Order: sequence, then structure tokens, then C-alpha cells
Amino acid sequence: MTSEWHKSSYSSTGGQCVEVREHEAGTDVRDSVHPDAGCLSFPPAQWVSLTTHADTV
Repeated sequence: MTSEWHKSSYSSTGGQCVEVREHEAGTDVRDSVHPDAGCLSFPPAQWVSLTTHADTV
């Protein structure tokens, strides 16, 4: 498991990217254009639910 920020595979190449960082407590998500604006943090079960639902939309 990595603790480094990386661009989401779902992000477009137009500069509007979401970055994610996985760690033992869960997953953090932030806007790559404004990384100092903070992040959203998800516990593992919520992250799985979110990404599972996103794949169906």
C-alpha cells in the first residue's frame, strides 16, 4: 500500500485531475489543481462502496 499521492485512473488529461492516496486507515482524495485546499478521507469500506458505485454510473 502506498502513502504517496497519485492521479486517479479516472481523471481526464485536461488538467482537471483527482489525486488519491491510500494508507492503512483508508483513502484520501484531493483536487490536484488546489492540493492545499484539503482532502476528503474515506475509511476502507466507504471507499470500496464509492468506487464500486462509480463504476456503475
